[in-house]
Amino acid sequence: MRLVDNWKSILWRSHSMWAVYLGLALLGIPEIFYFFWEMQIMSPYISGWGGLLLLAYGGLGRIKDQGIDRNRLRSPWIVALVALLIAAWAVYDDLSLPEPQIHSEAPAAADSAAETLQIAVPLIAKWEGLRTKAYLDVVGVWTVCFGETKGVKPGDSYTEAECRAMLADQVAVYRAGLHEYFSAETIANRLPPTRDAAYTSLAYNVGIAGAGKSTATRRLNAGNIAGGCEALTWWNKGGGRVLRGLVRRRSEERALCLEGLA
Repeated sequence: MRLVDNWKSILWRSHSMWAVYLGLALLGIPEIFYFFWEMQIMSPYISGWGGLLLLAYGGLGRIKDQGIDRNRLRSPWIVALVALLIAAWAVYDDLSLPEPQIHSEAPAAADSAAETLQIAVPLIAKWEGLRTKAYLDVVGVWTVCFGETKGVKPGDSYTEAECRAMLADQVAVYRAGLHEYFSAETIANRLPPTRDAAYTSLAYNVGIAGAGKSTATRRLNAGNIAGGCEALTWWNKGGGRVLRGLVRRRSEERALCLEGLA
């Protein structure tokens, strides 16, 4: 394979190549954060469609005369623009400002745990599904009952009653663990049982740390309730791909989360 004479100029100065670089960054950076730290740093719809559109633009740009001038160095400006765009996407969710609240919410009572569990347990049971014998889930983890994975081994088996009791105990544990990531203001004023149940369902599905460090939790703590509920829907992947069942589950959690908002 022989490279064209001006390949360096093409790599550094052509707008189509920088569209490709930015497209790959939009597609890849969120996946890196998700893989290593189980964090969703931006909407998969934005990163996915934005990345694909940029790659498509880059492909079309390769067949258009871009008029690269060897005597004028444009790449620093392009590099700066790309860096600013990537940085803006990466920190966008951390800069979410509190949105105006045009409604009033009663503070979440200290004894709301029972109410939350009454909502969360059936919700989680519905989406996890009951399997009384241990099985491998879609990402290769041994699972039993209503999505229980801790200590599960091949051949494990439980009755339905045992599974339901196990689920109720585990949901309470996940709720308590997730509350460690909520601010005192959130717990007192932004977490009615319905929203609490929606977040608890997410934690049970993706893990306490994943939900606690998520954009959904950061937005809720910042006072952006609707934005936090929307960010719940970003957790729609399993094994690196979007799953229809998770899309539907997240939609129901979002609707539950938004209950009570004007």
